[in-house]
Amino acid sequence: MFSLQTIFGKGDKFYGLLEASAESAHASAKALIELLSTPTTQQSLEKFKQARRREKNLFGQISEELVNTFVTVLDREDIEALNGALYKIPKVVEKFAERYTLASERIGDVDFNSRAVMLEQACQVLEQMVGQLRKGMDLDEVKKLNDQLQTIEAEADEQILELYRDVYANETDPIRYLVKTNLFEILEKAIDRCRDAGNVVYHIVLKNS
Repeated sequence: MFSLQTIFGKGDKFYGLLEASAESAHASAKALIELLSTPTTQQSLEKFKQARRREKNLFGQISEELVNTFVTVLDREDIEALNGALYKIPKVVEKFAERYTLASERIGDVDFNSRAVMLEQACQVLEQMVGQLRKGMDLDEVKKLNDQLQTIEAEADEQILELYRDVYANETDPIRYLVKTNLFEILEKAIDRCRDAGNVVYHIVLKNS
């Protein structure tokens, strides 16, 4: 005789999969900090590719489990929304890394490190937020973390605005101008993706509190 758990599936497996997805996003941000501090001749995209492959596999696994599981601990649409939001982070970070390695010798001494650190901080907070889903969805704690994430995103926007201001005022090479602004846009988008995923977590907790 099959137990109800066997028939309906063990819904809490989604917690582990989503946590692994948030961890993969965090790993990609750590890899970016490492890349920016590595000499051009030694730079590698392998860690980004690993994080991206892992995220892609997790995305597919979560999607498959949603089809095969009758009962889930979170609403299906919430799992799908968070799965999609987390999936986008390593994708954008890898895109930045690819463009950066191609153009690093041309763009000069632009300081991306401080912005990359803020991205890593955002991913760390997001990872904590996803972990709260398993721990009982403490609304106060999740709101506190989400406020931290929003603050990081706002500060990052201000810093990236300074980069834009500098390039608008001082860059005379049209190709370098285009490359720099493109990199700024991608990095800004990566941090925005963290904010978006944090908003999904906050929505889930708010709905279930």
